[in-house]
Amino acid sequence: MATDLSTPATAPVDVASLQRRTLRLLCSTQVLGGIGVTIGFAVGALLVAEIAGTAAAGLAQSAAVVGGALLAVPITRIITGHGRRPGLAVAYGVGALGGTLIVVAAATRWIPLLFLGMLLFGGGSAANLQARYAAVDLAAPARRARHLSLVVWATTVGAVAAPNFAALADRVTGGWGLPALSGPFAFSAVAFVLAAGVLLVRLRPDPLLTARRLAAAVPDGPGEVGPEAAGARSTPAPPPGDPVTAEPVPVPAPSARRGAGMRAAWSVVRARPAARLGVAAVAVGHLVMVAVMAMTPVHLREFHPVDEVLPVVGLVLSLHIAGMYALAPVVGWLADRLGRRVVILGGVGTLLAACAVAGTAGHHTPRLVVGLVLLGLGWSATMVAGSTLLSESVPDAVRPSAQGLSDLLMGLAGALAGAVSGFVVQVSGYPVLTLLAAVAVAPLLALALRPVPVGAPDEED
Repeated sequence: MATDLSTPATAPVDVASLQRRTLRLLCSTQVLGGIGVTIGFAVGALLVAEIAGTAAAGLAQSAAVVGGALLAVPITRIITGHGRRPGLAVAYGVGALGGTLIVVAAATRWIPLLFLGMLLFGGGSAANLQARYAAVDLAAPARRARHLSLVVWATTVGAVAAPNFAALADRVTGGWGLPALSGPFAFSAVAFVLAAGVLLVRLRPDPLLTARRLAAAVPDGPGEVGPEAAGARSTPAPPPGDPVTAEPVPVPAPSARRGAGMRAAWSVVRARPAARLGVAAVAVGHLVMVAVMAMTPVHLREFHPVDEVLPVVGLVLSLHIAGMYALAPVVGWLADRLGRRVVILGGVGTLLAACAVAGTAGHHTPRLVVGLVLLGLGWSATMVAGSTLLSESVPDAVRPSAQGLSDLLMGLAGALAGAVSGFVVQVSGYPVLTLLAAVAVAPLLALALRPVPVGAPDEED
């Protein structure tokens, strides 16, 4: 007779304690991942501009974003089938491989290998972004935005400090014989390996698999057993400021097998106005942020001496990243209190202000810093509120796939922005780039202001 050693489906689980432990672990790995992603991105455009020219600098940043977007598909499959832990670890491992290839490409000045490395380097960014959804798996409905924002905020510690370490990393690795500007990517690879190791060893039990087990164990979905179980069976009251739908139109919830695919997720997202708004907020906010941020180091190089540009870039990007992450808990609190839609609208206004300030800064670095900080704040508002709105607007069966779909579209939007930004700056200059970025916000503004028809399937099943 075989003995089942697995945890019984009805075993009591202290969800609150498990959620606190999961949040602490995710926050610690976000620090490592934030260091890895940011220290590389801080010098990525400069390295590619040095090897392949200014126009190619945007394409290289775009390659990293595309890599993160494309990796969302296999990572989502891993997460759907096996949980958050292996999916996040694989993503970090791919990012580490990419950082290693970039160092080799810089030494050989082989441009195709450089772009392949940048493509794989996006795995680190994909892991950092996917980690925010792990914070929602076991979160209570009234605290979803706050818990998601805490994981986003944790990136601040590593991401803000990392650009300032770029010059130090470059000097240290220069003594090892590595080419100029390639050393930060070696440090990135080490950080990604450490983050993957911590997740593999410590993220047990897996929050997504635990949430599924709790949902299956409670047919009536009482809120005490687990937020995921409750969310899968009942509809929590939407936060103030979000549309309230009377008698929502029922949408058949796909089975777990059907829900594993992007196609099923796309069908569900298209049928739900709130889910569409969440996806659009994340994608557009990321597009604007990448377009302006990616070319800021190149813009700074135009009026700063070569031997001074790295420290200046490090300072400007550190303050920009502080705007992205440092106030994320405040953004999450506002999203829980005022509503996801209200915070998205606030993010839209902040992005427009950022483009106006940065585009008119000229060679005035302090004014440019203000614009980049506002750019980070606008990204934070659209990212936190949009991700939360999406997560709670789709059924449990397709939630991981819908989250992966959102990250795929976000990455492709950012990749488009990164690819075009280098050519725009080369042909027309940095101010025109910020103007085009502001124009790109208009569709999101129209979608966020659009009334939601009564009976629209906004809530989760």
